[in-house]
Amino acid sequence: MGVNLRDLIPPSCRIEIADLRQLARRVIALDAYNALYQFLAAIRQPDGTPLMDSKSRVTSHLSGLFYRTINLVENGIKPVYVFDGKPPELKRAELERRRLRKEKAQRLAEKAYEEGAIEEAAKYVVQSVSLESDMVRDAKELLEAMGIPYVQALEEGEAQAAYLAKKGLCWAAASQDYDSLLFGSPRLVRNLTISGKRKLPGKDVYVEIKPEVIELDTLLKALGITREQLVDVAILIGTDYNPDGVEGVGPKTALQLIKMYGSLEKALKHIPQAKFPEDPLKIKSYFLNPPVNEKVNIEWREPDRNKIIQILVQEHDFSLDRVETAIKRLEKGYKEFIKSTTASLDMWFRK
Repeated sequence: MGVNLRDLIPPSCRIEIADLRQLARRVIALDAYNALYQFLAAIRQPDGTPLMDSKSRVTSHLSGLFYRTINLVENGIKPVYVFDGKPPELKRAELERRRLRKEKAQRLAEKAYEEGAIEEAAKYVVQSVSLESDMVRDAKELLEAMGIPYVQALEEGEAQAAYLAKKGLCWAAASQDYDSLLFGSPRLVRNLTISGKRKLPGKDVYVEIKPEVIELDTLLKALGITREQLVDVAILIGTDYNPDGVEGVGPKTALQLIKMYGSLEKALKHIPQAKFPEDPLKIKSYFLNPPVNEKVNIEWREPDRNKIIQILVQEHDFSLDRVETAIKRLEKGYKEFIKSTTASLDMWFRK
């Protein structure tokens, strides 16, 4: 889930993107797991069950990945997907919480289906979403066929995406979570893979969701703290490595404490109720110096039409007409915004 910094980010630090073309010619590193989970949760049948092929294999993630990536490319964005590696040991408590929460949701969904409560069952099914290893493998295979690069992280994908942005290999990291900022990404793009009209959970209401850009330096200046202190604030609120945070300490209180005492180390001396599943200083060190894959090769290639059709149509029963139409859009976007690019990555950073 990541740390929730939402209440600490002033409206002035959120740059709304009204049109994806505003991000044209930008290289953006997307948190692959984050995006695939969104697709699995959003692309479903009315009863909450995911899209499946004739062999009962889930295809919601492939549908979202295929069509949404094409939408990004034809708007001029150069996407790079970053996949999580092995979860860090610090994340044990959070992973166990997620496992138990999904198991409970699955049981409630089954009970609701038995009772004929379809809408309630659909709500619980979404909460029980899991991203299996074969889904990740299929997603990578599809990206390769589309000519879209991906990077395999050593551990946290958001740390890897932040590294790419800090090194100038991309313009920003994209995720729904705010962790990329803690890992030092100069920019975070939110809502990139879910923009458009979306139905509110449990309500028959639709809202317009637009991408937004948050610049790290601008945010730090607005809050009057350093990046290290932002990490301190996040640890007090609660992160994936200490999910509950500190009892009685919300975002605004956490910010006040860090500004008052200067650092997490000093603040903790004045917070007797603070308890952590892991050493908080180890958590801080992880955010500031995470393990990353420094040997990356980011290269876009021409889409392989036949391979895409083989994966989606022949293996997973997608509509041939729809896939062929989408491939034409992908090929057009590739020629206009990727193949035609001859300048170095420096050109993406002039504005």
